[in-house]
Amino acid sequence: MEHAEQKKGIVLALLAYSMWGFAPLYFKHLQQVPASEILLHRIIWSFVFMLLLLGCFTGFQRVRSVLRQPKQLAILAVTSVLIAGNWLLFIWAVNNDHMLDASLGYYINPLLNVMLGMIFLGERLRKLQWLAVGLAATGVLIQLISFGSVPVVSIGLATSFGLYALLRKKVNVDAQSGLVLETALLMPLALGYLLLVPQDAGANMLTNSWDMNLLLMAAGIVTSVPLLCFAGAAVRIPLTVLGFFQYIGPSIMFVLAVTLYGEPFDLEKSITFGFIWLALLAFTADMIYRRRESPPKKSPNTAKPRL
Repeated sequence: MEHAEQKKGIVLALLAYSMWGFAPLYFKHLQQVPASEILLHRIIWSFVFMLLLLGCFTGFQRVRSVLRQPKQLAILAVTSVLIAGNWLLFIWAVNNDHMLDASLGYYINPLLNVMLGMIFLGERLRKLQWLAVGLAATGVLIQLISFGSVPVVSIGLATSFGLYALLRKKVNVDAQSGLVLETALLMPLALGYLLLVPQDAGANMLTNSWDMNLLLMAAGIVTSVPLLCFAGAAVRIPLTVLGFFQYIGPSIMFVLAVTLYGEPFDLEKSITFGFIWLALLAFTADMIYRRRESPPKKSPNTAKPRL
């Protein structure tokens, strides 16, 4: 039974990270709609979709429990701003031919998480982790010094999601309830903007074609389903195993950017990516070494949710 649950967890992890990797294909179909207005629809329809799921399956008991805890709500208000900023930057990057930068950002993210854990959670870095962080920093510094540019989009995506994940870990709210409450906190701003600010024609559901409206509404599914798969995987397999799947998403984005959308993979990007990939090799080697040293646990820890 335990082996079957682990296999199910691996399948769910593959589904989650694959869906995150292929998400740019969806946003490219909304390229005529401004990123800010896609974000608003993503907030609204994620909220509606998660309400329906909770109403049909798990209920609202855990949501009501969080509503009675002002400190947790205050932290969720901050995480809602962070995840909205991350979503906005990702949508903008995909629809403005910066998908390689988005891919790089999500490659950097696990390395940044290690640094945030050291700074804010008192975690100590092991030798291979220090090597990984040093290689990643070297790649960014070479781009800055040799080419005079900073991968702003990549660092913005990695930082916003890293801080989001850190706070979500501290607030300790399950993925489903957290997403409902985060989108609920953003709903007044989203609805106010849609009602009061003139919209681009592509985002106005009253004048859109039915297929465009369906695409906008699908933002809720595109956001929520991978998260639910991830949450299901996190309770069935250890975090060290789950960590091996985290490179699937940015790898798919990388392939799509270079092959399907023809983004230039020039010398500047190849050097930066090269150092990040070397850093991830060191990071993965550390995970394998730690997994071999650690005795197997019967009940894995719950992982933090993702974009």
